[in-house]
Amino acid sequence: MDTNSSRHRVDVSGVTIGGGAPIVVQSMTNTDTVDIAATVAQIKLLYETGSELVRITVNNEAAARAVPHIIDQLDAQDCQVPVVGDFHFNGHKLLAQHDACARALAKYRINPGNVGHGKKRDKQFSDMIEIACRHDKPVRIGVNWGSLDQQLLANMLTRNANLADPLSLATINRQAVIESALGSAAFAEDIGLPADHIVISCKMSRVPDLVDVYQTLAERCRYALHLGLTEAGMGDPGVIASSAALAILLNQGIGDTIRVSLTPEPGATREREVKVAQQVLQSLGLRSFTPTVTACPGCGRTTSEYFQELARQIQQELDQSMPAWKHQFPGVESMKVAVMGCVVNGPGESKHANIGISLPGTGEKPVAPVYEDGQKTVTLKGDNIADEFIGLVKDYVESHYGSG
Repeated sequence: MDTNSSRHRVDVSGVTIGGGAPIVVQSMTNTDTVDIAATVAQIKLLYETGSELVRITVNNEAAARAVPHIIDQLDAQDCQVPVVGDFHFNGHKLLAQHDACARALAKYRINPGNVGHGKKRDKQFSDMIEIACRHDKPVRIGVNWGSLDQQLLANMLTRNANLADPLSLATINRQAVIESALGSAAFAEDIGLPADHIVISCKMSRVPDLVDVYQTLAERCRYALHLGLTEAGMGDPGVIASSAALAILLNQGIGDTIRVSLTPEPGATREREVKVAQQVLQSLGLRSFTPTVTACPGCGRTTSEYFQELARQIQQELDQSMPAWKHQFPGVESMKVAVMGCVVNGPGESKHANIGISLPGTGEKPVAPVYEDGQKTVTLKGDNIADEFIGLVKDYVESHYGSG
């Protein structure tokens, strides 16, 4: 099975997908694209959170007209994130009639199932690919099983029904998604779009289906692959399902760019999907985005909530500091901090961290040794341990990562 190191490298306005490049985190806005100010603000928030590509909906002429203004305002605010246009049904018309939109976008996202039907489908798909070729834009050919080409599916179901031992409907659905993506990619290459301008995605809503589809794709093609569970859901169920699917595939070396498609709570901001994607990559040891805080879960030895509160304070301090630290202290994102609650694992975990503290458990001596790079450096005591330890973490960052 080919892993991402052997895949085509796709350049998206300076962000590299595939070919062994670091796995790219992306996200999508949920603003009305016509509302330029709101869309710019959300793109900027996603970018500052860590999204390296941001996709926007381009669904009508007003949205297409807004795109160049959105890009101009992002440039004016020094927000250098590639913006991807998401097209369905009328993308061929919008790209043809709004050249400024076609030029401003960094990449196009096309769903073959929503381009058209029959001969009209081929013409409309060709028109979009030819525009991409003319402007030297990469394209994500994104198949969703909920918007699959129904004629392709019908043909495959007919052939399957005539087999002596027909396959299950779920199997045919998976095969249809794969054939739609690979067939459309081959068609795009025939039109003139280079293979290193193509990203493939086959979004499924069930973890086993997604894993099966991408394992097959990884074996059958060298296109860069975009991973993500579609319609994952809201809150913990969406996070868990997406994390499970992505972890299986990424751990097998499959995937070049990812998105965690979470339904936000009503009125909530959008950046949680970016943080979850980052955490998946960091947990697998594939990329580092922010210092890691190791904290024990607590047990009967830790009846005090003191270590929980300190762990929360440390995490908040790191999150608040990272926007400045990532520029001022390069490499700090790989730092490991331990906040432990008793003597059982406290000293050991603290020694394995860059800097760690072992707080006293129930009935233990009320002192908290601090370790830096495996060596005990100081013992804290009294009522100000939290603030003192936070100060030591800041001192460690400044002394060990230097000024960028």
